[in-house]
Amino acid sequence: MISPRMDQLLDNVDSHYASVLVAAKRARQINAYYHNLGEGAFDEFPPPMVETASKNYLTIALEEVAAGKISYRYR
Repeated sequence: MISPRMDQLLDNVDSHYASVLVAAKRARQINAYYHNLGEGAFDEFPPPMVETASKNYLTIALEEVAAGKISYRYR
């Protein structure tokens, strides 16, 4: 089961499609942050913005979306 629930995600994004795109991009950024952690490149990749016990990058990204920590816009 996905945590957080989809109805919590839809409070901060306008569609299921947007939640997938935003969470996937943020999960890649979190992955890059942890991958480059020992190299000292902190400016390029921001750390996770929520406290979580999860080690799954996608779950962390979804929790950030549900908490309203991520904003996005369409081009």
